[in-house]
Amino acid sequence: MASQPAPIYDIITIGRTCADLYSDQIGCRMEDARSFSKYIGGCPTNIAVGGSRLGLKTALLSRVGDDQIGRFVRETLEAEGVETKGLATDPERLTAMAFLGIEDDRNFPLLFVRTDCADAALSEDDIDPDFIRSAKAIVVTGTHFSKPHLEAASFKAMKIAKEAGRKIVFDIDFRPNLWGLLGAGQGDVRFVANAAVTERVLRILPDCDVIVGTDEEVHIAGGSTDTREALMNIRKVSKAMIVLKTGPKGCLVFDGDIPENLEDGISSQGFPVEVFNVLGAGDGFMAGFLRGYVRDLPLEKCCQIANACGALAVSRHGCAPAYPSWEELEFFLARGVVNPRLREDADLEHVHWATNRRGKWDNICAFAIDHRMQLEAMAKDVGADPARIAAFKDLALETMLSARRPDMMLGTLLDSNYGRQALFRAEKEGLWIGRPVELPGSLPLRFEGAASLGAEVASWPADHVVKCLVFYNPDDPEGLRREQLDQLLRLASAARLSRHEYLIEIIATQSGKAGETATAQAMQQIYDEGIRPDWWKLTDQTDAGWGAVGDVIESNDRWCRGVLLLGLDASFDALEQSITRAGRSPYVRGFAVGRTIFGEAALAWLAGEIDDSKAQEMMKVRFEKLIDCWQRVRVQAAA
Repeated sequence: MASQPAPIYDIITIGRTCADLYSDQIGCRMEDARSFSKYIGGCPTNIAVGGSRLGLKTALLSRVGDDQIGRFVRETLEAEGVETKGLATDPERLTAMAFLGIEDDRNFPLLFVRTDCADAALSEDDIDPDFIRSAKAIVVTGTHFSKPHLEAASFKAMKIAKEAGRKIVFDIDFRPNLWGLLGAGQGDVRFVANAAVTERVLRILPDCDVIVGTDEEVHIAGGSTDTREALMNIRKVSKAMIVLKTGPKGCLVFDGDIPENLEDGISSQGFPVEVFNVLGAGDGFMAGFLRGYVRDLPLEKCCQIANACGALAVSRHGCAPAYPSWEELEFFLARGVVNPRLREDADLEHVHWATNRRGKWDNICAFAIDHRMQLEAMAKDVGADPARIAAFKDLALETMLSARRPDMMLGTLLDSNYGRQALFRAEKEGLWIGRPVELPGSLPLRFEGAASLGAEVASWPADHVVKCLVFYNPDDPEGLRREQLDQLLRLASAARLSRHEYLIEIIATQSGKAGETATAQAMQQIYDEGIRPDWWKLTDQTDAGWGAVGDVIESNDRWCRGVLLLGLDASFDALEQSITRAGRSPYVRGFAVGRTIFGEAALAWLAGEIDDSKAQEMMKVRFEKLIDCWQRVRVQAAA
């Protein structure tokens, strides 16, 4: 065999990809579900995402349609770090979908919507030999042998991989209705004996290096409902390592002869967790096993990682979103199970959330224009119609967009009261967006919008950061502090349930503690409640104050996104000095300033003293000066 170039990818997975639509209502028939959450899905897709989260370099070979769901799948894979060069766009077919439910502890309805879908049209022409050879291992899956053209494509990939000396991993992934053995509405049925399917699966096994399946999947592959007999039948045609998934007990691995007592296989114990949702757990297991396998770890360690990934997967809503990051997995293995309901383990869930957030935000220059009360007061002072505030916010957005540069991340704070149209535009521009929920000026803290904060933010785009300003001082009366903290707990709960990042902005109350560490002490009191915001927005600090802020973040939540500096209508010269100090802290990611930029222009524009272009010119000059100042400080700090 001719020498091959070193692999680029750890694994390439081949086969199904789709959007999973998961019922949000738990404990009811799918017929009675009212809403669904959209995730990516499909066995190979889930494995690719799970592997990427664990630090593997993964790629997917499949097809999506030229449609909104296909773009969602592609963009999500890219955000998860999965290579999509092998993901073709089919101009004629729609992307597949699957509806999934959690009816009770044992019933998980599953409805595949795959009539002439894009990934089911995968053909031999989609199999690029160079791409296949670029992976240490390929993963082929059972469903993509269920049709002649899919079988041909999968066998072609296996042949190329074998000739190149790459590993071939086969996930039996048996879905009877996708083999045409059951009706479309019976996607949750896991086993139907069928000699013809067994015969076709047995043809796959001789060239495999690893075969993975549940009891039912081993039964279809081995043609017997006696598990040991099925394993023996598999061993007659294949020398592959066989990994038998055994649910809560974990797994058994057979890398040689099948023992008389199956429990004599290589194994690692499962984890004592409450099962919430079994769908996709096997794909998470496979991702974990491959994390060890392609890194040549001992089989016992491969099993331990796989079992842990499966345990985490069965404990959460969704398939791919439930899978752990490598940091999370290490945390889980080191600490063990504290609460069998893993989704209710606050520390574990925080690590899961924080280490799987998408994107990296830094060097943020944000033009804050979420002011409502202040602009209303300006309009009143000059006798302007408050309805004009919305048009001014549109002007401000145009101004910030015109100041965009390639070496910074543009951001904004915008409300939906007067900034609704600007929010629509900002969302399309890919800005960092913070969106307020507090009733302006409220002390004690109160929220705007719906009486249910959770219902309010659930309707927001996923990338909007829930921003809340709270007046807080560590020496405030106990009753006031308790009320403020209880409201922040509501905020934290609503944001996590709706899967939004959230930001807490602290402005000190007039009475109480002052000094260099007052802000850090306020943050610590908030952390002590178990509130761990993704972002902080803080006033100017001394160098010692910024040091104390950094110490509090590091000791309570090292995964915190960081801090944005606020302006508080400071003079321009004072704000430049504040930015200079803040920019020296490694925890400060940028600034979010409003009235220092727009105050003078807004007052004159609302009074009719200047036109649109003059207002934009005034704001742009100030915004760009702040950007220049920030970037200069960051360059100096990096030197």
